[in-house]
Amino acid sequence: MTHTPPRIVAIGEVMVELAPVQSDVYQRGFAGDTFNTAWHIRQLLAEKAQVGYVTHLGQDALSDQLIAEMRADGLDTSGVKRDADRTMGLYVIALQNAERSFHYWRGQSAARRLADDPMWLAKSLKDASLVHLSGITVAILDAAGRDRLLAALVQARRDGAKVSFDPNIRPGLWTSSDEIRQTIPRFLDVTDIALPSFDDEAAHFGDATPAATIMRLATSGIREIVVKNGAGAVTARINAQELEVKTPSVTSVIDTSGAGDAFNAGYLAARLLGRDPEVSIAEGQAIAGQVIGCRGARIPKRQMAAL
Repeated sequence: MTHTPPRIVAIGEVMVELAPVQSDVYQRGFAGDTFNTAWHIRQLLAEKAQVGYVTHLGQDALSDQLIAEMRADGLDTSGVKRDADRTMGLYVIALQNAERSFHYWRGQSAARRLADDPMWLAKSLKDASLVHLSGITVAILDAAGRDRLLAALVQARRDGAKVSFDPNIRPGLWTSSDEIRQTIPRFLDVTDIALPSFDDEAAHFGDATPAATIMRLATSGIREIVVKNGAGAVTARINAQELEVKTPSVTSVIDTSGAGDAFNAGYLAARLLGRDPEVSIAEGQAIAGQVIGCRGARIPKRQMAAL
């Protein structure tokens, strides 16, 4: 008998990343929250899983370079569609004492069209074991695109997939706080694994504690909720089991970009391997601890081999 590895599909936007390496010198890379998660999962699981990415890119040289890099790193690119009249977005990381802020140029991002074709989207999610997306995936779409994405997720779940969702709220991508509060719960209603960050939930939904976030999300019927809280403890509720796992201190912090994405990858990869929740949270913390010691939003591939 042959064993078919699980198929993991992440949906979202990949951007050109310019990360500072010294004063006025930047390193070009590619990053995006769900892309970072998918990339790390593929490096962690290798041949134990098929990992694909669903997005739209341009037909320019940078898009060509990204696709070549994705394939070299073992990602399935069959879910990448090319647009002749659009290209990739770009962002620049600004650092102050390892804390980052971002400057974006993404108005012409081809990824804004990733839900324009419902048949293509459904085909891209076919046979998925796990579909991962974020609030950024949702925010870059127009209202009709969000409806089409939601319908695709409903169908994927009917076909046997689980959906993991990191709300990852970026206010600049939304028209108002009301739009955030009206839209995010629609996607929580089709979520099996919720991976929120407490600071986002407190700021936009008024949660006083991580436990309050868990109680609110549980009302959507989500049975696996893991609340990240920066350097604070991770709080979780998984099938009615409540956990609090202290986050280990990290001595070398260079750039906190992508920490939450890396946590998601470590946690989801461990769960896919059948590890229990507490061990899986620790795996997520370990990967997040590694990425904040690197420049940019992904751990260098040579360093991933040791993990």
